[in-house]
Amino acid sequence: MITRRFVLDTSALLAHFRREPGGARVQALFEEVAAEILVASVSLTEFARRLREVGATAAEARQTVVDYRKLLSGVVEVDERVALAAFDIGCETPERLPLADALIAAAARERGACLVHRDRHMASIPESLLEQIDLSNALP
Repeated sequence: MITRRFVLDTSALLAHFRREPGGARVQALFEEVAAEILVASVSLTEFARRLREVGATAAEARQTVVDYRKLLSGVVEVDERVALAAFDIGCETPERLPLADALIAAAARERGACLVHRDRHMASIPESLLEQIDLSNALP
């Protein structure tokens, strides 16, 4: 039985993959039996691109995404509802919110999920709009 639902931002995936601060918290979520762990579809692309930026080949980046997909409960597609929710979140966030971040946050909101991230843009989203776990101050 699912008791909690989480959407991992790309920054959370990277923290886990690179064993950076917050990565252990992400691992604990993966191990939580009653947790549903999701990502927004745009995070799959962002994750692969960031892996390439830090030296992975295209094949390695793609395989890493495939491997992580096996750990996840599902992928939230960016549809019309998510797109419009992203617009609303962007309008209600005091700081500039990049489009990909707004889409990821909207995916979490539309699924009634807690957003897990290590991203200053995400941290600027008002708590009244979206439950969040900010990994920025987490230990490795």
